[in-house]
Amino acid sequence: MFKKNKKSQMNDFNIRNDYTSDEQIPILHKKTIKELIAPSGIDASNIDHLEIISNVKRYARSFFVSALPRMCTFPELFRDMYMFGDINTSIYITPIQESRSQNELNRTINELETERIVAADRGNINRESNLAQKRYEAESLRDEIAAGFNKLYEASVVSTLFAYSLEDLDKLTKLLATEMSKSLVGIKSAWAMQEEAFQSNLPLAEDKIRKTHTFDRRSMGTVFPFTTSEVGHSTGIPLGFNKQTGVPILFDNFHNSLTNYNMVIFAKSGAGKSVTMKTLISRSAVLMGIQSLALDAEGEYSIVAESLGGINVVISPNSKTVINIFDIETEVIKDEITGRDRLVLNVENKVEDVTQALLTMARGSTRSEEVNELTKQIIAESVAEEYAAHGITNDPNSLFQANSNGINTNMLGRTKKEMPTIGSWYKRILTKAEQNKNPDYSFHYSYLIKVMKQYIREYDGQMAYFDGQSTFDLLEGTLFINLDISQLEEKFARPLAQQILLEWIWEKYVKKNSEDKGKAAKKRVLIDEAWMLLPFPEAVDFLNTMARRARKRNVSLAIISQRFQDFYEKPEAQAVLTSSDTKLFLAQDKSEIQYLKEVFKLSGGEANFLITCAKGEGLLKVGADSAIIQIRPTKKEFEFVETNLNKLVQKGKNQYENY
Repeated sequence: MFKKNKKSQMNDFNIRNDYTSDEQIPILHKKTIKELIAPSGIDASNIDHLEIISNVKRYARSFFVSALPRMCTFPELFRDMYMFGDINTSIYITPIQESRSQNELNRTINELETERIVAADRGNINRESNLAQKRYEAESLRDEIAAGFNKLYEASVVSTLFAYSLEDLDKLTKLLATEMSKSLVGIKSAWAMQEEAFQSNLPLAEDKIRKTHTFDRRSMGTVFPFTTSEVGHSTGIPLGFNKQTGVPILFDNFHNSLTNYNMVIFAKSGAGKSVTMKTLISRSAVLMGIQSLALDAEGEYSIVAESLGGINVVISPNSKTVINIFDIETEVIKDEITGRDRLVLNVENKVEDVTQALLTMARGSTRSEEVNELTKQIIAESVAEEYAAHGITNDPNSLFQANSNGINTNMLGRTKKEMPTIGSWYKRILTKAEQNKNPDYSFHYSYLIKVMKQYIREYDGQMAYFDGQSTFDLLEGTLFINLDISQLEEKFARPLAQQILLEWIWEKYVKKNSEDKGKAAKKRVLIDEAWMLLPFPEAVDFLNTMARRARKRNVSLAIISQRFQDFYEKPEAQAVLTSSDTKLFLAQDKSEIQYLKEVFKLSGGEANFLITCAKGEGLLKVGADSAIIQIRPTKKEFEFVETNLNKLVQKGKNQYENY
């Protein structure tokens, strides 16, 4: 209810605080509709804004459209207003009777003609010409209405802008006025009428300030928002709420309306991106059976794996876990002629993937420029020779040991061959270097022998956790698998692990899905702190490839990162963004917002909302739809999605209520 008296307002607020729940608050009087839909208190004592008293104090300023361009012919005249962050807008439209329209237009025509004659007598040629044009337009409109081809309307547009501080509210108000002026639309604060204007934005269908403008049928169409501010999939999970409307947002990034299933999440530290992703993973697993696999750069997802009955694998110098980059798997593809599934093995593609990984290893953390195309050629040739030496060809049967008759005829119940390893490849490099007689190759062999030793177990290499036969496999049907690389050195070892694991995941996880979506499980691959990959060209190249190819296998690639500027400054990495139909932006640093605004065409209001929004709030864009979203886990979910839970508990705060 509206409270103009601060003392009575606080008395009401204190009454509520004496009780633990709304159900225990005594009914002092029969409440009106106004009181039921209003917040706990509103201070309307200021003439240019309102203070809204709730769990979190907010400030609101209402305004109306005061000026319009002469010709309203382009669509979505008020789009920047509708999409301006935390804002409510109401449009009141009243048809004008034809008789009244004719009378008003005739009066306007006569006034314009009188003014034109006066201007002609004074020799003001420009004004005379302008008035003549206006008279012609008025006459044309009158004739259209008389013929039934057009109609006049009175319309008023009232909006209320919200912010968490008065300073932010002032800044946003000025910014909105600037944005709207670009379309020749003027707005004015409802001075001394803030309460009335605010009520005009409530679902009461009552315009209490009546600052109207006249539109014809064509210009009236420009007022309506043809872009939706809602996101909703009938098959989706409840991801959050539309902060503007309160409507639940049902989200399904596998929805058949999307051109791809990939998504990107950008947010500053502490904005809630990991909580958001954990909420998405857990709800989609339980409600939709979606399987997820995370490349966990910060060690945040192990508790999710435990809660969902999944698998948590730690990769570190001290663990016994080994990931073999030479692992290769068959895949099921749809025959273009018969339309049937067939099993294939593509050694050439695998050779290229392994070569890319070994190139990144060879470049090292310094990204040495001594590694060039000749180095790549040497690596690629030796990798291909390794597969050939193990008898692995494009025949799927070649992956398995021969039966007692020495014939590879049936894979069922057969034992898979041991794969080549970095160690066996390194021995091949040593042999080829000894046999080499080409002086152009000598330097590159010497370089590889020197720098690759750190990855070899036989030499006690400090990064030998990728040398050897893989010690585990990815079980089909597991709801959540977490690959924890947080214990690896951040500058190089972690990005290297991200690249190698992505290639391994493609072989062991993605390729197991059929190209027939009716047979393929829905899978999600999450890359946390993806910005780490960007300095390494081979890693970026594979990331782009995976983003393009994922949909074909019914897989969603989810990219999570803090620093969008890194993506902006690396054009080759932006392909990942264009291959992602779903984009979620949580709170951003001011230094990042200009890049997001430019690339994703954010309005000024959207950009400023992302600077000022609270934790768990953001802008969700799914295809052509968008919404201001508030993501909030349940209390049970909060026990395993909140990263800093223990630390905050020690401070004696109610984390869930403050999220």
